Amino acid sequence: MDIHRAGTARGAAGDQHPRVGVVVPAHDEGRGIASTLGALRTGVPPDLLDVVVVCNGCTDDTAAQAALAYPEARVIELATPSKAAAVRAGNAACRVFPRVHLDADVRLTGADLLLLVAPLLDGGAMATAPRRVLRHDGTPRLVRWYYDVWEQLPQVRSGLFGRGAFALSAAGQARVDALPELMSDDLVVSDAFTDDERRVIEDSVVEVRTPGSLADLLRRRSRVATGVTQASAAGARRADSATTPMSLLVLAARRPRLAPRLPVFLGVTLLARRSSRRAVRAGDYTTWLRDESSRA
Repeated sequence: MDIHRAGTARGAAGDQHPRVGVVVPAHDEGRGIASTLGALRTGVPPDLLDVVVVCNGCTDDTAAQAALAYPEARVIELATPSKAAAVRAGNAACRVFPRVHLDADVRLTGADLLLLVAPLLDGGAMATAPRRVLRHDGTPRLVRWYYDVWEQLPQVRSGLFGRGAFALSAAGQARVDALPELMSDDLVVSDAFTDDERRVIEDSVVEVRTPGSLADLLRRRSRVATGVTQASAAGARRADSATTPMSLLVLAARRPRLAPRLPVFLGVTLLARRSSRRAVRAGDYTTWLRDESSRA
């Protein structure tokens, strides 16, 4: 492990707000990491956030770009590409709570981050996530149709997953640390908390780019399907977090405009599940089917 830029805590960032930890795992994110970290600087003093960027198995200039974009951050480099290892290293380096876990390819401003952690500071929740806003820049119609259905699923609306960002209190982090290491980390985190313990903060917004092609969508959903199978086998999923045919029928009845889009959603879902079977049979829960089109 090489600490590329050693940051030091500069004490409290003023009396208005306690410091907040931010852990950002990053693998070959040189094209977009500056945008992600630059957004974090918006609306907060730089010293308010204890940012740890963990570059894992990078073959590009992610570490250099991160250090330039957020000089106060600590940038750690790991030789092996592993999100799980990166999260472990980030948690070991960051001792500040509440703590935000942030993907390197989404956009969450510092102001939105403060709204995200507010319920953790007052004890109103153990885990929070921001409201998801999907960016469809150049996204094909069939991909948009898939997400039109996906976004309206009850478990997608209430769960913490699929947002690229979630925040944990110290007690919430301790619970997550006790969980098995699984591929779909945000899904496992979401299902680790009851509805009373977790909350989606509507006033806090994270921007997430959708895949730029149907093939990239299938790669992303195949990875998700593989992770869901692993999590289900490990007993780490809530019974109400699965999408059922009945839930789709209810959705179509309540929102008739989605009915023509359901075949696209079902087709992508079935193809993704079929694609994931080879990985499941081989017990391969480490290969990351990466969607390059949604990166900056």
